[in-house]
Amino acid sequence: MERTFTLEVDHLSLDYRLNSAWVNVLRDVVLTIAPGEIHGLVGESGSGKSTLALAMMGFLASNARVSSGNVRLGGESLFARPREAMQQVWGGLVALVPQDPLASLNPSYKVGEQIAEGLRTHLRLARKDAWKQAVEMLGRVRIDNPQVVAQKYPHQLSGGMQQRVTIAMALSTRPRLLILDEPTTALDVTTEAVILDLFRELIREEGASALYVSHNLGVIAQMCDRVTILYAGEVMATVPVRDLFRRPIHPYSTGLLASLPRPLPGQETRLPVIDGAAPSLDQRPTGCVFAPRCPIALERCHAEKPSLETTDEGYAVKCHRWREIDAAPNLLDLKPMEEPLALAQAASGEWVLEARGVSKRYGQGGMWKRMRDTSTVQAVDDVSIRVRERSTLGLVGESGSGKTSLARCIVGLETADTGEMELLSLPISNRLRERGIEVRRNLQMVFQNPNDTLNPYRSVGDTLSRTLRLLNRNGLSEADIQQSVIRLLESVRLPAEYASRFPAELSGGERQRVAIARAFAGEPALVLADEPTSALDVSVQAVILNLLKDLRAEKGASYIFISHDLRAVSYLADWLCVMYQGQVVEEGDSEQVFHPPWHPYTEALILAIPEVDPDKRTQTVHLPMDAPQAFSERHGCRFAGRCPRKLGAICEQEEPPWRDAGEGHRIRCHIPIDELIQMQTASVDVEA
Repeated sequence: MERTFTLEVDHLSLDYRLNSAWVNVLRDVVLTIAPGEIHGLVGESGSGKSTLALAMMGFLASNARVSSGNVRLGGESLFARPREAMQQVWGGLVALVPQDPLASLNPSYKVGEQIAEGLRTHLRLARKDAWKQAVEMLGRVRIDNPQVVAQKYPHQLSGGMQQRVTIAMALSTRPRLLILDEPTTALDVTTEAVILDLFRELIREEGASALYVSHNLGVIAQMCDRVTILYAGEVMATVPVRDLFRRPIHPYSTGLLASLPRPLPGQETRLPVIDGAAPSLDQRPTGCVFAPRCPIALERCHAEKPSLETTDEGYAVKCHRWREIDAAPNLLDLKPMEEPLALAQAASGEWVLEARGVSKRYGQGGMWKRMRDTSTVQAVDDVSIRVRERSTLGLVGESGSGKTSLARCIVGLETADTGEMELLSLPISNRLRERGIEVRRNLQMVFQNPNDTLNPYRSVGDTLSRTLRLLNRNGLSEADIQQSVIRLLESVRLPAEYASRFPAELSGGERQRVAIARAFAGEPALVLADEPTSALDVSVQAVILNLLKDLRAEKGASYIFISHDLRAVSYLADWLCVMYQGQVVEEGDSEQVFHPPWHPYTEALILAIPEVDPDKRTQTVHLPMDAPQAFSERHGCRFAGRCPRKLGAICEQEEPPWRDAGEGHRIRCHIPIDELIQMQTASVDVEA
């Protein structure tokens, strides 16, 4: 009996017209999605994932052409349909949930009306019935008070609620195929866990098929039935999800899995990385596209393009040597590398930074005053932290927990209302204008998005040399500056010729490396890194994490590392502080914080991390998705309203005490430590 598919991509090749020439983007892509299947699509930025996803909707850019192949939905070619007929396909038969929900929601229309409009267009419902069904869909995606939320505009909703609105919009017309393009990348781990459960539940209920595009292999392991690995516009492998993690017979798949952060207690390690970078559109090799980066490539690999072969088990793989890899898995046995002893120097006993009682409140003037709004938001509330020399303090917590506000107060981009800070045992002012050049040189920051911090009109060399001039107190000759620029580029593993390039000519990972080089230009004592890897692919993330470790060892700098990716934090950080609603609720070394006892909030964060194992389901503690705002007048425990382990009125009325879990590990909670250990070890068994 011939198998039927919801969607078939049949040897699709697609070109873009760039600078009056046609350049290949996708080459001979084969992919099928069966009814009810969630199919994962994995690959680095620039691999063609989003282009393929849009092509699977029959949506092509104005400068694109299909040079060969086809895409069929339910057996019917999408490319054969006239443009007018595609209007019924988009949003009706095929729906898209994008990475950035705010960019796809119309800011001028209430969210209920935006859902209802699709129902009127595709299901021909009357206005009253469409509105009623739109409200019902908001309830199905677990939005409280859907009647109220339906009357709100997108900007009035949190990121998690905006994403749920786009899910409701996509599923409201009961599409046959759902395209999910990195829908949880920007979300907190707790919100992501709820959204993933929601996807699974609703897709099964509706009997839809789905393509899930992501670079998060933990999400792929938990969500998908089969996975296609895409690299430089070509399919490297298509396998059942379990076999991707158990038996990755393509070298690129093996490299991606090896790049995942895996902290090993007591060992200083570096992650295996995939050498080199993906080729640009106009520089793709004639042989295997992965050959220039493949650790086991032969001359044949560079000269001859492999075909997409099918194994006896029905897997598809494009590699000349897949049979050898399958027969001898150790051929590609990539393991974490131990640091050379010279680089693995332990943190000293000296404190680089001591911050005591730091508080920051927003809303006392400006727009709030003009609106006569007397409420204020306590972003940071009496926080005290310390950072040792040559060490990393990790700050974790959901959006709005105060991590970035605390970092900006420390670096001086925001002025703390109260608190004292010492840098290298010397007091420093909370006000940036009262800090001297020496303090500014020793405190540097790396931001999440290098595009926002690198001047697009300055070359890399100009950016670095300008920073050197500003931060060097003794003055440098132009010859010294140019030599320092080359040394900075070498320190972040970029060749000297990159000095003449502009940010637009670099990949995302390369731009982030330039941002890191600029932060180290003045040889700072402390670097604050705010989500520096959250938008990067797993292979590029490994390069950046290794780089930060190397620079910490070579330059003797310390870090405050902010992230909602707890795996990345645990790999790099020695000491962790968990923040919630402006307070530190738990602190301890990385190994302590990743094992019970936990603060109930930390417990929810840890258990929400997607397991990188399809056979081991993530045990999620479901929290209400939207935390209450951190207004200044509050009583009791900040987490009481969401806490699954709340004792009762005491949690709502009295501030919780600090409880000592031993060796500096402290938890701010009313529940005694021994009771926390008993209830948490009885319910879960989690490996760090």
